[in-house]
Amino acid sequence: MARTVLVTGGNRGIGLATAELFRAQGDNVAVTYRRDAPDGFPAVRCDVTDPEQVEQAFAEVEEKIGPVEVLVSNAGLNQDQLLLSMKEDAWAAVLDTNLSGAYRVARRATSKMIRARWGRMIFVSSVVALTGSPGQTNYAASKAGLVGFARSLAREIGGRGVTVNVVAPGFVTTDMTAELSASRRDEILAQVPLKRMASPEEVAAMIGFLASEEAGYVTGAVLPVDGGLGMGH
Repeated sequence: MARTVLVTGGNRGIGLATAELFRAQGDNVAVTYRRDAPDGFPAVRCDVTDPEQVEQAFAEVEEKIGPVEVLVSNAGLNQDQLLLSMKEDAWAAVLDTNLSGAYRVARRATSKMIRARWGRMIFVSSVVALTGSPGQTNYAASKAGLVGFARSLAREIGGRGVTVNVVAPGFVTTDMTAELSASRRDEILAQVPLKRMASPEEVAAMIGFLASEEAGYVTGAVLPVDGGLGMGH
């Protein structure tokens, strides 16, 4: 049976690959975006740092395709700098988008899922949440915060048939990693046991599994898709 799926930040990279996977499965998929709307999906402009835009986005999705049954919280931002050079606004912007943004969309989705006694929430974190990364104290803190948030929420609403999980991708071929210098890219790949980056579709496949009926007994999990980069953390 088709489900209503909302993917935040679904206009490119992992988010777009995830939206395409759910659509291929026959689900009704909507995506949020900040700048460029993707083709082929009901798309709503939404800055997850703005509670009013989050409310409006959910209301629009509910009106068009129904209450959200699967939420993929993927919208994210990075502003990398060494801590000594990092300004307050760079810290605040990344935490507000990556962590507080996830809180806002999850809070809005929770009541309908509880009422239906079924739901799936998947938060897109990062391998750096567990390993750390120089120049990414703000990004790593925001992505690590998702783990504590998701596990606490999993304990709160698990009895209502709602699972809450985290995917922790490693380095993925996206616009963000395309900005890396060749030397930095080689340095990263040298640390990855599989010696390559992931495709967005490989991360989407894990998200699709966590949203499935087969994953109904998986909650509070942090599942890596990182080529082995973060093992042991």
